[in-house]
Amino acid sequence: MAVERIFKDEASEEKGERARMASFVGAMAIADLVKTTLGPKGMDKILQSTGRGHQVTVTNDGATILKSLHVDNPAAKVLIDISKVQDDEVGDGTTSVVVLAGELLREAEKLVAAKIHPMTIISGFRMAAECARNALLLKVMDNKADAEKFTSDLMKIAMTTLSSKILSQDKEHFAKLAVDAVMRLKGSTNLEAIQIIKKPGGSLKDSFLDEGFILDKKIGIGQPKRIENAKILVANTAMDTDKVKIYGARVRVDSMSKVAEIEGAEKEKMREKVQKIIAHGINCFVNRQLIYNFPEELFADAGILAIEHADFDGIERLALVTGGEIASTFDNPESVKLGHCNLIEEIMIGEDKLIHFSGVEMGQACTIVLRGASHHMLDEAERSLHDALCVLSQTVNDSRVILGGGWPEMVMAKEVDELARKTPGKKSHAIEAFSKALSAIPAIIADNAGLDSAELISQLRAEHHKEGCTAGIDVISGSVGDMVERGIFESFKVKQAILLSATEAAEMILRVDEIITCAPRQREDRM
Repeated sequence: MAVERIFKDEASEEKGERARMASFVGAMAIADLVKTTLGPKGMDKILQSTGRGHQVTVTNDGATILKSLHVDNPAAKVLIDISKVQDDEVGDGTTSVVVLAGELLREAEKLVAAKIHPMTIISGFRMAAECARNALLLKVMDNKADAEKFTSDLMKIAMTTLSSKILSQDKEHFAKLAVDAVMRLKGSTNLEAIQIIKKPGGSLKDSFLDEGFILDKKIGIGQPKRIENAKILVANTAMDTDKVKIYGARVRVDSMSKVAEIEGAEKEKMREKVQKIIAHGINCFVNRQLIYNFPEELFADAGILAIEHADFDGIERLALVTGGEIASTFDNPESVKLGHCNLIEEIMIGEDKLIHFSGVEMGQACTIVLRGASHHMLDEAERSLHDALCVLSQTVNDSRVILGGGWPEMVMAKEVDELARKTPGKKSHAIEAFSKALSAIPAIIADNAGLDSAELISQLRAEHHKEGCTAGIDVISGSVGDMVERGIFESFKVKQAILLSATEAAEMILRVDEIITCAPRQREDRM
């Protein structure tokens, strides 16, 4: 007796081999897509949206590429998810984590084909990941105690992170900017105090770091252009009440003079509000909303700098940086916390005038102004710089450093291989597969640079059997080089996150043996 179908007509299910096949293929396709962006010679991708204006994004950042994809394959979604998490958690390594997970699944597929149970493979992967992590832990360096060495470590990490991005030509300049900015944070990982302003024009080399805060607004007419010892009131309030705001009300008057009286009353109301604000003893008023001409005039007469339309992001940050609070009522001045800074002045960047607040309360704040040829260039520069800032702020907290350039993968692969030789049973195949997947990362870095990866990897493996080896792939000269001399360092935290996330994602996809797709909802004909 044949079993009737239990699902609706349109729902589909794939079982066993086919389901596993679908997950493996999807995950490997995603890994192959971002594979070419890995390493210093990685290429960029252009993402074009089909929405209005066909916006174009040119990027090298794994997470940005994957975020923009709309994928149907469930396993591919898992990989996209880990790259997003990696981006939020440590900022860099978004491509590596997907590539490593893809390579693990590629190896696992061969094992499943050889009739090894997925659970055996998973427990082998677990052992291997633990062993790889311990191998790295034995080799980490920590220079937190020596400030000078630590700063040079940070510089090297920043340069390594930036060398695979658009900023690689001026990486020393930008690494210095990033290290400066992060050192000001004094150990907090809150990157909100670092503001990035993008201004087209000039070249990337013209980018600079400015202490203090820059607000992308112009100073109003007839107002002081320069204020020292500023007391700032940051507000979010309506300063445009020139009209009676009683909705749905009708006012009938019998002569023009009555209209004038109403207008006079409105002006009085506004004047009172302005007087209340002035009574706070301030000399700079920043508002999120519009300020009409009349109140602006009153502020100018009182010698107060009034800035309108400072967007929400701007006032939130300004309040944070100057140590004030955002106020919306002004009846009791003593309860409002004002912001302070030493000097407010107007500066020019390129063609635009901006307002510059220097000597702010929160010494941690700074603004990085990026210059560049076009908007696409600036967006990509911002993403690259953001990656570097994230990695550095994580490294300041967890100051363990390792070498880069395929060195950590080879160290891990060597230890994992030794574990595979000691382990009895079928698990050893899985452990060996893990080590193969690890050494695929340096191979891909070499492939992207157009080098002979098989030759280089075998040389590397031989080098790594010597004690205290520091060899990795030097893409610039196209040979195996000493990573310490080259100054290629990475943060331990990033590598650990890559290792653990990729293993867990691969495990999750390996456990799948059935994919059930639910039937699409039928649309009723509304005719």
